[in-house]
Amino acid sequence: LNMKHSWLVVWVGTLFLNPVTADCNITFQTVICEESGKNLSSIPTNLSQNVTKLSLKNNKITLKDSDKEILGHFINLTELNLNENRITELHNNSFCNLKNLINLDISNNHISTVHKAAFAGLNQLSVLNLSYNMIAQLDSDAFTSLESLTVLNLQYNLLNYFHIKSPFKLIKIVLAGNRWICSCDLLDLQIWLTASNVTLENESNTTCTLPNKEKISIKMAIQQPAECNIEKTSLENTVTSTPVISLRSSALITALTPNITGNNGTHAELPLVGKSWTFLAGVLGFVLGTTLLIFTAVKCPTWYHYVISYRHHRLEENDPERFEQEFSAGTSPSPSVLRTNSEEPIVIFEKIHAFGDGEDGFIEDKYIDSYVNEER
Repeated sequence: LNMKHSWLVVWVGTLFLNPVTADCNITFQTVICEESGKNLSSIPTNLSQNVTKLSLKNNKITLKDSDKEILGHFINLTELNLNENRITELHNNSFCNLKNLINLDISNNHISTVHKAAFAGLNQLSVLNLSYNMIAQLDSDAFTSLESLTVLNLQYNLLNYFHIKSPFKLIKIVLAGNRWICSCDLLDLQIWLTASNVTLENESNTTCTLPNKEKISIKMAIQQPAECNIEKTSLENTVTSTPVISLRSSALITALTPNITGNNGTHAELPLVGKSWTFLAGVLGFVLGTTLLIFTAVKCPTWYHYVISYRHHRLEENDPERFEQEFSAGTSPSPSVLRTNSEEPIVIFEKIHAFGDGEDGFIEDKYIDSYVNEER
């Protein structure tokens, strides 16, 4: 009996105290595990799968494939803290099974690359902290699937621009401490910040750098947006003045490959030449027209000589006699000169050619219709 009581005590202690998760605070609704500052190189496997709040800050975690697999078991997780680790890249579907995750902190790492589908599956995510990393390029499409996202922290990265392709709903955004450059690349971000209801936190320190090294608020970076439209038009005109072959190649490549994603998951910007089917049609029309003009110029001399060779007229009734006289005058070696009473010289040419029995005095011309000979 005492033996049974002993086993019962051990079982109850294992169930409620859970020695393998001694650093986890288990309550009725939440399981909070604190695994910070333990020099961990990977996510531990001895955690309760019912954990709802997990802190792994100040470790050496790199978020390898094995770490993503372990994280996928914590389906009840609502808060995840991975700051102050050694994460350098956020691959696609890094947190895809954490459908209940609300708060994700990946700040103070060495992240330089964020793939487009890195946050896929986080339908309930509300707060995302990516501050104090090394992100130089970021595709806004990475956040469009986060329908519940309200707070985005991107401060103190290496961003020069941030294109807002499809606006996403935010309540607060933090952009201070980046390397913003005052150029037309900030136009869509500026328009979005002005038109939306988003709050730009620490706005006074969110500045961009002018060409003269002066700093100005990012909302005032482009005071005359029309200038950017002029620059864009000038760029398009410059592109249309390039050689036809290169234009056609660029247009076809762009039309066939609308989106290209680099190896690091960031969006590679495409040239503006082929983004419109009308531009492609114009280029093709120009190429065909130029080719036709060149072909016509080359063939024109041949056609001209061909047409000239057919310039002839039908012989008249008195043409044979006139031809005979002219021919006799040109071939006679010694014309005879007779004088009359009026003493005017009369030149008589001797007939040196007599027509045969079957000849009628007409010159044969291969271009005269056969029916003319038949009538004669």
